[in-house]
Amino acid sequence: MNRALLVIDVQNEYFTGQLPVTYPSDSLDKILEAMNTASSRGIPVIVVQHTQPQADSPIFRKGSPQWELHPEITKRPYDLLIEKNLPGSFTNTELETWLRQREIDTVVISGYMTQVCCDTTARQASHLGFSVEFLSDATGTLAFKNGGGAATDEELHRATLVAQAPFFSKVISTSTWVNGLETTDK
Repeated sequence: MNRALLVIDVQNEYFTGQLPVTYPSDSLDKILEAMNTASSRGIPVIVVQHTQPQADSPIFRKGSPQWELHPEITKRPYDLLIEKNLPGSFTNTELETWLRQREIDTVVISGYMTQVCCDTTARQASHLGFSVEFLSDATGTLAFKNGGGAATDEELHRATLVAQAPFFSKVISTSTWVNGLETTDK
């Protein structure tokens, strides 16, 4: 199994901007643990950065402080930085080509938001024939209320994980993922 860790949209918008991630509360710590583990084991790390295509967008506007990657992400090594404009990390990016050139067959999902970009990317990966490991505590979201109704941060997160598990992804905690790597390294 050749893996790559995807670190999706860990940008300031989710910390100091209009979309503060609240659940799980330690998701950033788990993302950083996954990055550190991947780097120490030679697993490629791909950082994905969302950019809204509209120059006047109130969120993820290129060049704004909220668009920037979280400082803890930039302190860590990564193999590829991808800029995307839609929820799926494969749409109009070089991600699939990069993975196939390196014979990577499994993507590991971490980042934000669980029910949008992480979910979409995991589904795309599955449809493209990649195996998917979805880190349940290294992804996160916030509560929403809109024309479709209201859901807490925990409800959105849990519902997405429940939907991912039977058809698209192996949903596991970061510690289970790390321990699994240690077992396969022996």
